Amino acid sequence: MTAAAAPVKSVLNESKQIERAAMLIQMGARMQVLESETSLSYERLIRLYKEIAGKSPSKGQLPFSTDWFLTWQENIHSSLFLNIYEYLSKGVSLDSVELLTKAYRLYNEQVATAEIEPLLSFTRAWRLVKFVDAGMLTRTKCSQCGGQFVTEMYENARAYTCGLCNPPARAGKSKSAGALMLH
Repeated sequence: MTAAAAPVKSVLNESKQIERAAMLIQMGARMQVLESETSLSYERLIRLYKEIAGKSPSKGQLPFSTDWFLTWQENIHSSLFLNIYEYLSKGVSLDSVELLTKAYRLYNEQVATAEIEPLLSFTRAWRLVKFVDAGMLTRTKCSQCGGQFVTEMYENARAYTCGLCNPPARAGKSKSAGALMLH
């Protein structure tokens, strides 16, 4: 009897995995994202993270609730990102991580142009895509402006009005720099 052949280690593949992990670390990805999106060992990722970020990675669990994406300002940011992501996914042939990073860079460019503080971290953007893929969140068209916004799956599409067309009473009143302001 012969033992099953072990997969051949490829220096080139490992190099691509390290490059991918480095890019994700620079974008602010947490360890759980790195473990999910690369084939590198946990120990290797820790060393790489410390080398690139100059510190140990953050501890703690990733956000596991969809609620964050549904609050007023966070929903606007999440919807902007998800619309960019969905648009790119239809027009460009990229793997999931490349698509996510391109969409996240475009999201950051848009909020910088609007002089708004980015609320969506890379890890939250990754989690949002996972929630959509799992059928926990979707996009619903606003009945007033026609924009697509992140909503729960069971949202009544005919009666849905987004947070820009119908903001909550205190929305846009923040004096903090980089917050959305309604005029």
